[in-house]
Amino acid sequence: MKEIIRINHVGLRVKNLDCTRVFYEKLGFVFLVGPVGPEPVAIMEHPSGININFILNANTDDAENILMDIPQKYTGYTHIALQVSDSISAANTVEGLGLIITEKVEYEGAKFFFIRDPDGNVIEFHQPAVNE
Repeated sequence: MKEIIRINHVGLRVKNLDCTRVFYEKLGFVFLVGPVGPEPVAIMEHPSGININFILNANTDDAENILMDIPQKYTGYTHIALQVSDSISAANTVEGLGLIITEKVEYEGAKFFFIRDPDGNVIEFHQPAVNE
């Protein structure tokens, strides 16, 4: 479909706006508005233009991420991947913020690592391979 020009936003269901906001502000996201609407939703945006809508209606205290943490594999979005210019610098920054890197991978020249937000949502920081 030629009319699609980019991803407008990503929606993540979360339990607690205050915890979510503090976490994503550490990554450079800025709080825009919320809660608004019938769901309700809060919106944060990174200076790079990445927009995340936090859906504030999670109704479980279960700490497991049903898409990532159990043996049965359900369909659905498993993570958001944020492209970075320097994965080593980004990893150092993330660790300096006191956040835990759950996995680091290098594959065919690409470098990436993963963290979890307070609700167990997976965030990938991805440095693509350099095509020479």
